[in-house]
Amino acid sequence: MTQLGYTLSSEEFGPNELVNQAERAEEVGFDFVSVSDHYHPWLEAQGESPFVWSSLGGIAASVEEIDVAVGVTCPTIKTHPAIIAQAVATTAAMVPEKFYFGVGTGELLNEHVLGDHWPEHRVRLEMLEEAVEVMRELWTGEQVSHHGEHYDVQNARLFTLPDEIPPVCVSAFGERAAQGAAEFGDGFWSVGPQDVVEDWEDAGGEGPRLTQLHACVADSEDAAVATAHEQWANSGLPGELAAELPTTAHFEQATRMVSEEDIREGSIITEQSADAHIESIQEAIDTGYDHVYIHQIGADQEAALALYENEILPSFD
Repeated sequence: MTQLGYTLSSEEFGPNELVNQAERAEEVGFDFVSVSDHYHPWLEAQGESPFVWSSLGGIAASVEEIDVAVGVTCPTIKTHPAIIAQAVATTAAMVPEKFYFGVGTGELLNEHVLGDHWPEHRVRLEMLEEAVEVMRELWTGEQVSHHGEHYDVQNARLFTLPDEIPPVCVSAFGERAAQGAAEFGDGFWSVGPQDVVEDWEDAGGEGPRLTQLHACVADSEDAAVATAHEQWANSGLPGELAAELPTTAHFEQATRMVSEEDIREGSIITEQSADAHIESIQEAIDTGYDHVYIHQIGADQEAALALYENEILPSFD
């Protein structure tokens, strides 16, 4: 059965607002919420980047039945996987239902802040695989010493553990990464109805399959396009730019190439009808995703929440 979720955008809102949005998403009837993990927003206009594990503590303490996810975290460079393992275990112990843990190879935008080297993607994928191994060792509750190619852990033990270890859902946007995700992940994470999930399945991937859809519900399609262009023009950047640009200033420069027409014709849902959302969700389901969550771009979150409560969620009951 497909689960429908709502995005809590750490790039656009502070922690208290994210908690309030999680409560409202549960009230509306969403099956889960997923919060993004960033050190910086993509663009200055987005304006926020709270520490996600603090936000998750507030969210977990405020909701009653809804599932919670974080997507996606990079547990390889800025933060050691032993620390992320403790954060995940604590959060999962607080979540009333189920916690989904999304991981990826990260973006230079967030991972460069301590001055560490930013390796090529192949190496980052190797680091991610070892990081997941370290975290799983720690989630056993046993004392762990690990001396690998990328990470060292000495005499570490997690005493606070959840009743159920969350699935590690690995993000991938290409065939090679999808194959790696199938080898060491418990699930799959993507953005949009991308058919790379088929590569993951062909490589033997099993578990939950999550994807995010971007949208802007506004007074008109033109208003939606304008808001999405101002707040989320980064969605129009091609190739690997999103992973390789180091600062919001560089994203500001790069997104000058993205026009409002690019936004109108791109993947963001700007058409102002429930049918447009229903069709996009159904396309993602047909592609193979069983967890689809919507990201409402801009300050007016209630516009999307009301639309989903009244017209969209009932159509998937």
